[in-house]
Amino acid sequence: MEIERSLNKQIVDHLKPNKVNIVTGTRRVGKTFLVQKIIATTSYKVFTLEGEDIDARNLLSQTSIANYQRLFSDYELLVIDEAQAIPDIGKKLKLIVDHVKGLRIIATGSSTFDLAQQAGEPLTGRAYFHHLYPIAQQELSPLENSLETRQRLEERIIYGSYPELFQLSTLKEKEAYLKDLVNAYLLKDILSFEGVRNAEKVKDLLRLIAYQVGKEVSLQELGTALNISKNTVEKYLDLLSKVFILRRIGGFSKNLRKEITKSSRWYFHDNGIRNTIINDLRPLALRTDIGELWENYLVSERIKMLTYAKRHADFYFWRTYDQQEIDWVEMENGSLSGFEFKWKDERVKVPVAFANAYPDARFQLINQDNYLDFIS
Repeated sequence: MEIERSLNKQIVDHLKPNKVNIVTGTRRVGKTFLVQKIIATTSYKVFTLEGEDIDARNLLSQTSIANYQRLFSDYELLVIDEAQAIPDIGKKLKLIVDHVKGLRIIATGSSTFDLAQQAGEPLTGRAYFHHLYPIAQQELSPLENSLETRQRLEERIIYGSYPELFQLSTLKEKEAYLKDLVNAYLLKDILSFEGVRNAEKVKDLLRLIAYQVGKEVSLQELGTALNISKNTVEKYLDLLSKVFILRRIGGFSKNLRKEITKSSRWYFHDNGIRNTIINDLRPLALRTDIGELWENYLVSERIKMLTYAKRHADFYFWRTYDQQEIDWVEMENGSLSGFEFKWKDERVKVPVAFANAYPDARFQLINQDNYLDFIS
């Protein structure tokens, strides 16, 4: 099944002379395949480098205008895969893009380091930033009808949507792939950060977060449970965000005293990673966490959709001290919307405190009947 990635056209449209397209995302999310497809369909003369190759790093090590002009002046497109492995990549890209006339650049970065952060400041005004997620439902919609989408929903909620899963025919193969992905790639990437030496603590932290999806998380309680300091918990969670495993969501308030704002909720970028972390890939009929799985799935798919559409919304949860709450709140262009997620068809009313505080806000229940409109 050939899946057209939403970023494909965006990147091609931004291949402009003396501009850099930076593409970030976890390993195995499809960055290399995406770039290879772009190369195959372009007429540009292309120079390709692999950032983790020692010869490629040596080629760029002489940080001089003359060196870069000699290397790239005859080319129209430079592609650097896993660019975060190249020391001072931001400064080098700046020199290349400023002084090699007419050259377009694509640089990809995996979860080993946030390339956008590393290259961001030197490339101010010179770069377009793109983030590639696991396959989005909106990327699958052209390939299946509504019945097929509904039939495959449970599998996507359990196994997630990393690209290679769609090439595997059995659930056993998918389970093996996810375990390899978590242990051989994602956790190793985390441990490559300086100061992270205890893989088991990181795994244990991820397990605790996995059981608290959609709930407020206390860093102090996590530290006590793991026998590490609150600051270490905070550092690990920050790294897990930078390697695109977790996403933090804060509480929404306009300074009403009864609204909770200081705590956070955490969601996984992919359900399959969450379920593999807790070693539970059982069907939904055997599970008690369908509410958490449904919420995490909707959150991850909603973020993919808004990101690819270049819609700049801020995300929150909302809760008061007397337990009134809304799962998901968005602020976009000054407009406030609240969404409640329910797996089953339940009647839900907007909380009184929210309706009183924000009378102009929109409120909607998202369930199996209308979720596709919410995520695609």
